[in-house]
Amino acid sequence: MNLMLAPMEGLVDPIMRDVLTRLGGIDLCVTEFVRVTNVLLPTRTFHRLAPELLHGGKTRAGTTVRVQLLGSDPACLAENAAKVAGLGAPGVDLNFGCPAPTVNRHRGGAVLLTEPELLYRIVSQVRAAVPEAIPVTAKMRLGYEDKSLALECAQALASAGAAELVVHARTKLEGYKPPAHWDWIARIREHVTVPVIANGEVWTVADYHAIRAQSGCERVMIGRGLIAAPDLARRIASDQSATPMAWSVLMEWLLDFYQQCVAEAGESRYPPARLKQWLGQLKKTYPEAAAFFERIRRETSAENILKIMRDMSAK
Repeated sequence: MNLMLAPMEGLVDPIMRDVLTRLGGIDLCVTEFVRVTNVLLPTRTFHRLAPELLHGGKTRAGTTVRVQLLGSDPACLAENAAKVAGLGAPGVDLNFGCPAPTVNRHRGGAVLLTEPELLYRIVSQVRAAVPEAIPVTAKMRLGYEDKSLALECAQALASAGAAELVVHARTKLEGYKPPAHWDWIARIREHVTVPVIANGEVWTVADYHAIRAQSGCERVMIGRGLIAAPDLARRIASDQSATPMAWSVLMEWLLDFYQQCVAEAGESRYPPARLKQWLGQLKKTYPEAAAFFERIRRETSAENILKIMRDMSAK
């Protein structure tokens, strides 16, 4: 597994995973986080966020999907991890990187990087609760306010039993502002004995090779770069630095994505909102996305937008 699709709440949902993995080049996905508080979640919650559990833990393209949990209660996380493993999850990932203020205020995500000892307890208890054959992994940032605990946190996760670490090379306070500190990933990789996956600020094939060279990591996780250029993974896998696919080809995939959203949510505000959200990301790569966005900016009817897209695809 060389290239992983990053979990991004509200963006990389099951439909997006389906489309991007069918485009090709992605070796593994991680779900949006499942928020764990102090209860054992019902099966329907896991199936809603990870419907791939109903299909052997894989997308339609056959790409493995790990289920990510977020929380701060070691015992409750362990109980829910055991349940999702029993539902067929190919792997359980733990979120220590989410920068969202609401999540952090409720002791989830990146704020836990201020408590290395808690990280250790969470991972060790989850690892003990999950069958040995199922990997328990973790995703972290370089810290909360600064990087002073980065190595200690990585060591805590690794020594507690995490099979591998994904490192987003920024702190919580740095958010998604460039640059990503790829040299810190190299420091962490040299400090732990488990595999490290590099993550952060990969937008092009050249960025992919650069983060591998600077971090020393063989594997890379990409988030926003794959949303902005959906065939980036395929171009990386084929070792081609060619320009992204033509807009006319991408329109067919956008139509596929939108039709799935309509099939799921019907004539509601959800399909138009999801399409506009993706177009906002695609504008980074495709000028045509900006023009299309303006054309449907005020349109709220799912059916009207579907007609517009079909007309555009037919031309």
